[in-house]
Amino acid sequence: MKKEKITFDDWNFADEIETKEDVIGTLEAVIELAVQENDPEYLLKAIGDIARSKGMGQIAKELNLDRTSLYKSLSPAGNPSFFTVVKVLYSLGYRINIQQKQAS
Repeated sequence: MKKEKITFDDWNFADEIETKEDVIGTLEAVIELAVQENDPEYLLKAIGDIARSKGMGQIAKELNLDRTSLYKSLSPAGNPSFFTVVKVLYSLGYRINIQQKQAS
């Protein structure tokens, strides 16, 4: 039996996020899912949704990027550089923190 891929096409992550803790929890869960499914699309969609809810135009301006390019880059079909992802997260008020994963 073929495993069906989970899709989030109609779900906006930002609709479920009210606090900074919600953002962190969502991003942590989505990173785990992206790794399990070997598909960065989940993470890009979550970051894109969160960035849109905070104002993509403002983020693009802060990062000195074209708004349309940033939208495209953070779309599920986008392919942003790691540094772009880090800069967007930083603009949103977050940073990547490296920790040793828990043994399973």
